This record gives sequence, C-alpha cells and structure tokens, in this order.
Amino acid sequence: MKKVGLVLLFVGLIGLLYFGYQAIQDSESFNVLGVDVAVSKADWTPVIFSGAITLLGIILALARKKR
Repeated sequence: MKKVGLVLLFVGLIGLLYFGYQAIQDSESFNVLGVDVAVSKADWTPVIFSGAITLLGIILALARKKR
C-alpha cells in the first residue's frame, strides 16, 4: 500500500501543479474605479480531483499495517 500511496501522491502533486497553473492562466483582471478585479473562467474540477488524489496518496503512504 505504501508504494501505491507514493505513486498517487506523486501523480496528484503533478496534477495540482499543472491544472493549478492552467487555472491561474485562465483568469482575467480589469480595473474598476481604481480597484483591480480578477474574474476566473477556469474549470476547477481537475484541481479538486488532483487535491483529492494527493490526499489519498498521503493517507496510503502513511498507513501502517495492522498485525
């Protein structure tokens, strides 16, 4: 289980980096009355799934076998 957890952790972190960067790039900002307003058109679903995979990987990597 530890190896599976480490693989999930690695894949989840790569997904968080890639999809998080992509989501940040999909936002637009404009100025209204001197205030900078940012509007995001990003789809945050892949970021949420990547975070869940990362969390599952951490849990599995730290899990201990009961004997």
